[in-house]
Amino acid sequence: MASRMGTLLWRAGLAAALVCGIGLLPWLSHTDPALTVLKARNADRAPSPEVLAGIRDRLHLDDGPLRLLARWLGGLPHGDAGRSWISGAEVAPAVAQALGVSLLLMAVSLVVAGGTAAVVCARTLCLGARRRLDGRPPGGSGSAVLAALPEFLTASVLATVVGVQWGWLPALGWYGPRWTVLPALALGLPAGAVLGRLLDDRLPAAFAEPWAMAAAARGLPGRSIARQALRRCVPALLPNLGLFAVGLTGGAVAVEQIFDIPGLGRTTLRAALAQDLPVLQAGTLALVALAAVTTAVARLAARRLTGPALRDSALHTLHGPAHTVHGVPSTAHRILAVAYSFPLVAVVALGLPRDPLALDTTTRLRPPSAAHPFGTDALGRDMLARVAHGALDTLLLALAISALALVAGTLLGLLPRLSGPLVDTVNAVPPVLAALLVTALWGSGSTTPVLAVAAVAWAPLAAHTSALLRQERATLHLAATRALGADRWYLLRSELLPAVLPAVTRHALLRLPGVALALASLGFLGLGAQPPSPEWGLLLAENQPYAERAPWAVLAPAAVLALLGALAVTATGALRRTRRPARQVPLRAAALADA
Repeated sequence: MASRMGTLLWRAGLAAALVCGIGLLPWLSHTDPALTVLKARNADRAPSPEVLAGIRDRLHLDDGPLRLLARWLGGLPHGDAGRSWISGAEVAPAVAQALGVSLLLMAVSLVVAGGTAAVVCARTLCLGARRRLDGRPPGGSGSAVLAALPEFLTASVLATVVGVQWGWLPALGWYGPRWTVLPALALGLPAGAVLGRLLDDRLPAAFAEPWAMAAAARGLPGRSIARQALRRCVPALLPNLGLFAVGLTGGAVAVEQIFDIPGLGRTTLRAALAQDLPVLQAGTLALVALAAVTTAVARLAARRLTGPALRDSALHTLHGPAHTVHGVPSTAHRILAVAYSFPLVAVVALGLPRDPLALDTTTRLRPPSAAHPFGTDALGRDMLARVAHGALDTLLLALAISALALVAGTLLGLLPRLSGPLVDTVNAVPPVLAALLVTALWGSGSTTPVLAVAAVAWAPLAAHTSALLRQERATLHLAATRALGADRWYLLRSELLPAVLPAVTRHALLRLPGVALALASLGFLGLGAQPPSPEWGLLLAENQPYAERAPWAVLAPAAVLALLGALAVTATGALRRTRRPARQVPLRAAALADA
């Protein structure tokens, strides 16, 4: 009871700190709010000290942080979130309308993501229902390529080809259900591919559990077995589904920009860039509330799906000796990993000796040739050189951030009472929103994407670790081992970590392209590196206007990102290994427990 009360207090303290931090944004900002208001409303007027002092007095900015926070918090119960510094209009109605648009887009995107995940897992479900899994994870790398495609690139292709050239669906605006299809596809396809891969990673072990074997021996329909296997694996992924839901709402900035959707992401982006902090405050608070609701629903759904087995320690481990057949790494995965890594290494090796900043306006937008294998951009710069040098800015940063996220996520996930409220808090801040907050406080720069992505990249891994740990602690063999007198350090070292680490490591590897995409997305939005840097997101942003005339300028960095995703998935297959035979202590403990 005391520990539960302590967790509630910790959760409440974090939520209060986050809300207070949002309320103090005008005071924490490095810029002068009065100067921002003057430039927006009367740019011709000289910013004299008297004029700025009058603006501060009207906005009550000199009242100090406590009065500023009290005034902002006092207005929230009445629906008063202040007035925009730019337009002078009330903030709450505009943010509520933008939130409604984003929620509708999120709902349609989740439907698309669910359908995509079902397609990714369909082959495994069919083979498992027929008892024909041969020990190899049946999923391919096509879903990884889909997951690694930048959302803004997918959105641009859909808008240009499907919306403009073919005219099948509207490409711009937000006027009805037909306008939701293309942006929902751009958001839902990559998210569904990641969720499908995570689910496909666990399904073979579920089909090898004793209950599945017994059900098949009794002649139960394969469809019923597949449905129960799906129910067995979904609870561990629900926390990540909550992360996706919030990310599809606050992280859809680039897609909303491309399709001209008046959603919450675009509203907060414009507010951050214009230093309109009251709008940014209200948008961030709306995402915090959405994250709290989503997390609570995901946690309740996980408990309902798992049922009393979680409480009674009656689950079977998904990592026990019965599943060693699925731990054998396939030769196909090794061959594919080499096949995908070779072009990546070749691109970097061939491009690094070239100058990525050399200008030649006589060779603008030239197609691929012997002199320029990836063609040239609008300034005549060699795209091979820029993609290769961009790998040092994007890929190495993504590797470093992923490694740190794996360590931090695993350690914090092992302490669910500490990390649970932290994950719920970070859940409310997708990378784009974190970058917007960093920009509002310290301005944009090359370190903004790194700080923003690193601050939130650990949360999905911590949520996955906690979910796996919760299920593993409810297994029969662990209860028996504990009954024999094993202490917590032995259980952690010999049972829990070997069961959790492989799956979380594969999850971190699957998210490596996502980290690279997050860095690229922030560069695409102008929140990171500035020209003439060859960072991949900036490359895509610079060449996006020339996508129809010179598609190679966009396809080159996009293809490298897709190869990175395919390599990440095949590497997860190569990480699968045969577990050593089960120790005799847990077996004897299980026998004693049965006796």
